[in-house]
Amino acid sequence: MEDTHINSGNDNSRIAAKELMTLSMGPQHPATHGVLRLVLDLDGETVVKCTPYVGYLHRGVEKLAEHRNYMQILPLTDRLDYISSMSNNLGYCIAVEKLFGIEVPERTEYIRTIVAEMSRIANHLLWLATHALDVGAMTVFLYCFREREAILDLFERLCGARLTVTYPRIGGLKNDVDSQWLEDVYAFTGEFPMRVAQYETLINKNRIWLQRTRGIGVISAQEAINWGMSGPVLRGSGVPYDVRKVTRYGVYDKVKWEVCTGKNGDVYDRYRVRMDEFLQSNSIIRQCIEQIPQGPIMADAPKYTLPAKDKVLTDMEHLIHHFVLITKGPQTAPEGEMYVATEVPKGELGFFFVSDGTGKPYRMRVRSPSFVHVSALPRLCEGELVADIIANIGSIDIVLGECDR
Repeated sequence: MEDTHINSGNDNSRIAAKELMTLSMGPQHPATHGVLRLVLDLDGETVVKCTPYVGYLHRGVEKLAEHRNYMQILPLTDRLDYISSMSNNLGYCIAVEKLFGIEVPERTEYIRTIVAEMSRIANHLLWLATHALDVGAMTVFLYCFREREAILDLFERLCGARLTVTYPRIGGLKNDVDSQWLEDVYAFTGEFPMRVAQYETLINKNRIWLQRTRGIGVISAQEAINWGMSGPVLRGSGVPYDVRKVTRYGVYDKVKWEVCTGKNGDVYDRYRVRMDEFLQSNSIIRQCIEQIPQGPIMADAPKYTLPAKDKVLTDMEHLIHHFVLITKGPQTAPEGEMYVATEVPKGELGFFFVSDGTGKPYRMRVRSPSFVHVSALPRLCEGELVADIIANIGSIDIVLGECDR
């Protein structure tokens, strides 16, 4: 125990100043969801001050990007939010395509939207599993991993990888999808709403869950906007902002879906927003599969796009083309600055490029939602109890991989 702000030995001043205890939570705490360290000043069990520290992963993705061409940067984006790497890949590819002025085929847009929403569901499943476990509900963890494994199995069949997929490509996709894969995804979406109902049956009206989440970590709509929050965290405060609605990409304008919002901006509302997003993403996937057209999956821009794999394996010219693009990348790029945002499961993911006209970005900056939300943790936690910190961390769904970028 240590006394703070005590200017005299007077007992009255000692009472007024209170005795605070400084506690370091993390960076090896299982409920911080990564190497996050929180330095807490506590008055009993009440958090007086919360100071987050990040940087323990030493990623350096933004600096690494300055020494790689645009093709070689793509695998680095898998390692940002490694829980939903598909969405990071898409965000990066869309940003580079806008920089280069590439228009991707319609079939590619449909497939990208399908895998992006599958990634959203997989991300939210892991979030719900760990968040519920942190608060004390173990059964939900086991149920959620059942469905998450099914999605990862589908990803593995699609591109050979489960976690860091690198399936999207600049101008298109690694490979096309077959009809059997689409049928299996469609079958999954037919069963998934019943699984969501099971999760809700377990915790929606559970007294302990409600006591641990309702009225905890409340932040108003205006404060959430001022802090730069996005995604389910912002929408939980009642702000209907979704990049998929305000920025045209994918085929989100060709399917019917709604932006899910809360009212009170507490832990419970942030939970409810993600639960509603399960069903919205499920509906988007079904509509995309029903509407998907035939056609190519790569843009007709050989200066920037890789040739088809079957041609690479059978034709020397395409093999050389592939080799040069992978090793040297595009030799030129339009000069200037560009910021492009997409809606990933955790919020708004933005890529900012400064191009000097060469095949490498002069600067690349990543606007990661986890970093913004970690910075707002003191606002959510101060004045609450120590146990509520765990619920707040879970409700903002952070991954330290994209904080230490």
